[in-house]
Amino acid sequence: MTLYLTNSLGGEKQPFVPRNPREVRMYVCGPTVYDYAHIGNARPAVVFDVLVRVLERHFGRVIYARNLTDVDDKINAAAAAAGVPIAAITERFTAAYHADMAALGVRPPGIEPKVTDHIPQIIDLIRRLLAAGHAYEAEGHVLYHVPSFADYGMLSRRKRDEMIAGARVEVAPFKRDPADFVLWKPSDASQPGWDSPWGRGRPGWHIECSAMIEHHLGNPIDIHGGGVDLQFPHHENEIAQGTRARFWIHNGFVTVEGRKMSKSLGNVLLLRDLLGQAPGEAVRLALLSAHYRQPLGWTAQTLPQAVRTLSRLYVAIGDGPGDLRLCRDSPLLARFRAALDDDLNTPAALAELFVLATTARSVDPELRPRYVAALVEAGAELGLLQRTERDWQAELAACQTDQKDVARIDALRDERAAARAGRDFATADRIRDELLGLGIAVEDPPLVGQGG
Repeated sequence: MTLYLTNSLGGEKQPFVPRNPREVRMYVCGPTVYDYAHIGNARPAVVFDVLVRVLERHFGRVIYARNLTDVDDKINAAAAAAGVPIAAITERFTAAYHADMAALGVRPPGIEPKVTDHIPQIIDLIRRLLAAGHAYEAEGHVLYHVPSFADYGMLSRRKRDEMIAGARVEVAPFKRDPADFVLWKPSDASQPGWDSPWGRGRPGWHIECSAMIEHHLGNPIDIHGGGVDLQFPHHENEIAQGTRARFWIHNGFVTVEGRKMSKSLGNVLLLRDLLGQAPGEAVRLALLSAHYRQPLGWTAQTLPQAVRTLSRLYVAIGDGPGDLRLCRDSPLLARFRAALDDDLNTPAALAELFVLATTARSVDPELRPRYVAALVEAGAELGLLQRTERDWQAELAACQTDQKDVARIDALRDERAAARAGRDFATADRIRDELLGLGIAVEDPPLVGQGG
């Protein structure tokens, strides 16, 4: 069977064949680790985790790199506000990101480069861009001169005016062209920085990935991926810097109740909060419920529906598949795999899971193990259905118990606040002790009319 993927470079669905028929080299832009991961961060991690599994089925070996951006102005601001080095911020949120990805069943990439470990490679690439006439120095900065690259815009297919507006940056007076972008910028004494031929400074965002790709995977690579928001300007700028990929693959946005996630709207869904409501497997299933190239509309019903779906599938699995050799190269997997091979059509693939599950419940008992084995094998390619029904129900019950505890804690807090407002301090103290028994410490502000 042939694997087809939609290549953003041209916008067409094409048969995918790597340069080396027994090895795929893929790079995906990872998170900037200054805060907890939200559901939008999780979508590319899950989508490209599934793609790796499909590529392994077709070609065997996948060299998969997903970077961590650990120096950035947002990180600098968070570190300055907390009065700590940037490493204190990045190490904390890198650990949180890894924990969240593990809960979603996302396998670690084979290579996870950090920007701060690749400053020499970044400086070397900037030197070469300067020597080739693609970059220039100005007021302590090094900038890429966009008009020097005739094919700029080949990925996003935007007009020049749209590209300048889309860059969303103030046009600095030292730029030769409004579209030029920073490769290196100066750092003052309060900012992280490294020595360079252009003075103490730090890299711009776009140069990081190009340098790390070249260092770890070579150039060109087979696949470069990320969210659709990275197509322009980030990936467009990578191409200008020399990054070459045969396929550029982008996943769509996640919307919440029909609106784009934003802090200003207060609708950012943190993964750690969702993982407190349901098992990570349910979050993963929800993220795969829409085609990866399309927007994923998240509503209040998305996660409960995913839980119900998994519960129904696990009923068919029961105590497990037994001997998975029963489904090796089984024709029962043909329609499922054809769906994934058609540009990772996960909605169609999930529908085939239900066909297998329904048949497993109704087929002759002697044939049932083959359908259960096929269901589990298909689930593995999506990162789902790798436990027994009993284990699933136990994890689900634990999440529901946690939710009851949260509701109980909230109710106790409200009850205690009312008791204090009514100056019923005996009740307030009793509830405080009850909260302490649940591991919740309480610090009270002074009551109105009360000193100190």
